[in-house]
Amino acid sequence: MAREFGAVARANRDRRPLAVGGALAAQLRKELVAGGDETAVTLAGAEGAAAYVHVLGGAVTDDDARALKAAKKAGVPIVVLARDRSYVPHVLAQDIVVVEPGKGFPIDEMADVLVRRAAGGLPLAARLPVLRSAVCEALIRTASLQNGMIGAAVFVPGVDLPVLTVNQLRLVLRIAAAHGLEVGPARMPEALGIVGAALGFRTVARSFAGLVPGLGWAVKGGVAYTGTRALGEAAVRVYEARS
Repeated sequence: MAREFGAVARANRDRRPLAVGGALAAQLRKELVAGGDETAVTLAGAEGAAAYVHVLGGAVTDDDARALKAAKKAGVPIVVLARDRSYVPHVLAQDIVVVEPGKGFPIDEMADVLVRRAAGGLPLAARLPVLRSAVCEALIRTASLQNGMIGAAVFVPGVDLPVLTVNQLRLVLRIAAAHGLEVGPARMPEALGIVGAALGFRTVARSFAGLVPGLGWAVKGGVAYTGTRALGEAAVRVYEARS
């Protein structure tokens, strides 16, 4: 448990900004910093940033290509907002977020990519409330899917419990960090609550698994998934009230 506290605490001390560039970069920055820390988003380029979001106004220009190349050279995760998923140099297709005509910036979809590409997006979510809901949802979805697969795949009773518990512990700590709350020993009661909840989930799964011959793995996986999701959603409600 101490290891999990330390890992999340270190991630949340990351004060690097989110860099934005390209067409309408100033407008995107304005939306991102609304109600948050204005120093968390910069227009100064990708060097030294936690991640770089580039907005394409249409076809990729030479300026676009240079900015993206510089971000890649700097080793900064890149997210591109574009009209479609056409080829963009220096960027993976999965890191392109489509901007639908007549609609605003797809902040939630962008945050989803940041969770995957920028160390969970925790420091950014802590400083930019507009990203928080999407970041927490992505964290919950990832942890729930992981635990669902673990619950379904592990057949030896009790072997999966430590892994499920660690994943749930990590999830709650990350949700706390995403709300800008300090992650340390004071969170131990919540961590102990997670352990108790994990034990309850596994007890339910074992009880019902035997009632469905041949499909016990599916029951266990489903309980692990829904239990983890419920735990994450409860954590969001708790930390929203405290932040």
